[in-house]
Amino acid sequence: MEQIINLIPEGPIVEFTLLLLVILIVPPIFENLKLPGLIGLLVAGVVLGPDGAGLLNPNTDTIKLLSGIGKIYLMFVAGLEIDIQQFRKTKNRSIGFGAATFFLPLMVGTIVGRSFGFDWNPSILIGSLLASHTLLGYPIVNRLGVVGNEAVTVTIGATIFTDIAALLVLAICVSFNAGEFTAFSLILQLVLLGLYAAGVLFGVDRAGKEYFRRTGDEEGNQFLFVLLALFLAAVGAQLINVDQIVGAFLAGLAVNDVVGNGPVKEKVEFVGSVLFIPFFFVGMGLLLDINGFIETLTTSLGLTLAIVFGLLGSKFLAALVAKILYRYQWIETLTMWSLSVPQVAATLAAALVGVQQGVITPEVFNTVIVLMLVTSVLGPLMTARFASKLPVPKAYLDPDNMSIWWETHEVETRVNPPVAKSDDLFTVVVPISNPLTQRYLIQMAALLARHEAGQIVPLSVAIAHVHMDEPQLDIALKESRRSLDRSVQMLEEFEVKAKPELRIDDDVSHAISRTAKEWESNLIVMGWSPKMGLRSRLFGNLINDVFWSSHCPVAVMRLIDEPVNIHRLLVPVKNLSPQTLRTVRFAQLFADANSGEITLLHVCARRTPVEQIHRFESDLARLVKWDNSSIKIAITTIPDDDVVKVIMKAAQSVDMVILRSIRRRTAGGLAISNVTTKVIEELKCSLILFGEPHS
Repeated sequence: MEQIINLIPEGPIVEFTLLLLVILIVPPIFENLKLPGLIGLLVAGVVLGPDGAGLLNPNTDTIKLLSGIGKIYLMFVAGLEIDIQQFRKTKNRSIGFGAATFFLPLMVGTIVGRSFGFDWNPSILIGSLLASHTLLGYPIVNRLGVVGNEAVTVTIGATIFTDIAALLVLAICVSFNAGEFTAFSLILQLVLLGLYAAGVLFGVDRAGKEYFRRTGDEEGNQFLFVLLALFLAAVGAQLINVDQIVGAFLAGLAVNDVVGNGPVKEKVEFVGSVLFIPFFFVGMGLLLDINGFIETLTTSLGLTLAIVFGLLGSKFLAALVAKILYRYQWIETLTMWSLSVPQVAATLAAALVGVQQGVITPEVFNTVIVLMLVTSVLGPLMTARFASKLPVPKAYLDPDNMSIWWETHEVETRVNPPVAKSDDLFTVVVPISNPLTQRYLIQMAALLARHEAGQIVPLSVAIAHVHMDEPQLDIALKESRRSLDRSVQMLEEFEVKAKPELRIDDDVSHAISRTAKEWESNLIVMGWSPKMGLRSRLFGNLINDVFWSSHCPVAVMRLIDEPVNIHRLLVPVKNLSPQTLRTVRFAQLFADANSGEITLLHVCARRTPVEQIHRFESDLARLVKWDNSSIKIAITTIPDDDVVKVIMKAAQSVDMVILRSIRRRTAGGLAISNVTTKVIEELKCSLILFGEPHS
């Protein structure tokens, strides 16, 4: 083995290659074992580090650079993911719970530190490490449709308070440890930090909005602007003697309001979740002294248990305070507790800074690693258990929020008539480029438009050239006209009004979304090309960009049979959110137009109470009731932990599956597996991926 290792060359390229290999292979293995992927990255760092195979050295410039970028990127994403709008809705209660879930763990951690012989400074830092929290449970509450529950919203908003306060305590502790702490220096540091924070939050926000306004659709330059804002904020933090992670978190909060939830934010999070943040966790594993870690678990087991149970107890007390103050139910209190338990982003980044600056000992650092491992597993498990029993917010169950999207659009156009070409007709835009899929797409659009007495806009896009007299452009225009002529002939068969559009544009996705807006269309129908892999088409530039930029819903289709032969529809239903219910409305529209029947499939956890299942089915039946329609709708609930397996089995007896498109989120900067992606890859029948406009 040693001889094989000696054959591996050294250098930054080799280190980078090994890191990429680890990031690609290790997290999926641990996720299949029902463990967080970040644990796998830590383990991989230990195995490949000095205490393992010795293939990676934490002291090389390459590892230091990549791990350092990952550290500040982790805190940047932590700030970027906080929902500012949700915080503003419940800011007073969020600050109240944030104060409770910060100061109680801070006091408990300080007491633990002092009890085990640490001085006041490291003891206070230990307390601050327990005071923040990472929203690892967010994807779970989002999936269950209870994000709108006030207790959940308050907990999410409290993250802003706890993270900023914990980073502030870190800055003070590091300054004190360096011998620079006096009453004057503290006041000066706080003043500088306040000015710096205001400069980042307001300066980046205003500059970013102006830059985004001027650059329009130039996503590449906007992405670079976001990265520049991150690293400028990190450098600025160093100038006022504050650690870089403070600046990174503030930059994330500032950029949050600039990028919204658009494609630039997705790209920023994607780069972080697949590259830089995993580098940080591997680097943490490389720094972990395995002998010292084992010694901590044996000789310092008391400290470890005190910190772990101190965290769990103090976070529970904070949730109990919120229950008393705001009169929450017990199940809401337990959900708040479970959401505030995980210690990943701010805790790990601050612990690394603390041990590198000599504020805390390696023994405490090892204990923090144990704390992270325990809470990253325990927190989501508790969230899944408690949040599943939360009642769905009444706002989500309001039938007025469940109106069919084109009916809402028609009301708006009557109130504020647009300057558009559609004459308020139900309008479907169908981009056509592939003759092999063209007929099925046109037929699908015709069924929908004829049902609503509407019209279809077949769209063909010719790629623009710098010189408009290029022969290639003339050839493309001729082919586009032929495609449009074929589509018009098809629509004559289906007796649907056609309004063909030919566009010259250098960006196909922009041409599609702009044409749809010009016609004030109600739906865009797109298809997958059989010449391209399904995954690349789904997450590639074209479909992804249309999903983000369109003003109306988009239905991306892979049709195995003629739409007129598709009658049995399967719609997986995760929760009772307006977005999910409008996907059901789309299925009802198609079923009503084609004499179809619908099966609504809800997959819940195995231990879900029977009463909760009956309540969910009752609410769902009430909300999907469509007047003046004889559509046969069956509601099926199956308790199972393997959602993909259940959907695939149910799909064997239907003609088409309709899935809701959901943007991938990250929790603590690590990608969350997407059931929709797995289902799409394995489905053999026709399918539709239905997505609503971003706004």
